[in-house]
Amino acid sequence: MGNRDPDAFAGFAAARAGALHRAAYLMVGDAQLAQDLVQEALTKTYVAWPRLRDPGRAEAYTRKAIITTAIGWYRKKSWGERVVVAVPEGAHSGHEEDSDQRAWLWQALQDLPVRQRAAIVLRYYEDLTEPQTAEAMGCAVGTVKSQVSAGLKKLREGLGADVERLSHDRIEVVER
Repeated sequence: MGNRDPDAFAGFAAARAGALHRAAYLMVGDAQLAQDLVQEALTKTYVAWPRLRDPGRAEAYTRKAIITTAIGWYRKKSWGERVVVAVPEGAHSGHEEDSDQRAWLWQALQDLPVRQRAAIVLRYYEDLTEPQTAEAMGCAVGTVKSQVSAGLKKLREGLGADVERLSHDRIEVVER
């Protein structure tokens, strides 16, 4: 504590940047915005580095910075419209339907409020436990449970009868 070790921070940032970017991308749905979020979160982590009691907890600190920064950005700006990249046609049979399902589920996830989306991403895509998700979001475990529950409910309502379009493995991800 109290020691800023640039090499230790650089090692952490290099080792975890990809995973942090993936999580940020799943939360905001835009690669450039996710990159900006990760850079800002890593800057905050670097500033806090001397105060971190356990450098092994740096990733949790950085994830929390990503989430709180994203929530702050969403509160300040109205980002109702998103650019959607066309899904390329597949080379093998069934690929087009699978791609359509992914794009369709992706859009449904992006339509969730940012805190619900963050809770679902951390729990089901990043495979964090409820306590780990609560720590990353800076909230109680009960809040994680309610955010996940509300998010899954909205996904089910939004998908409606179309939920049958999802393959069995995708339903497990949503209902886990």
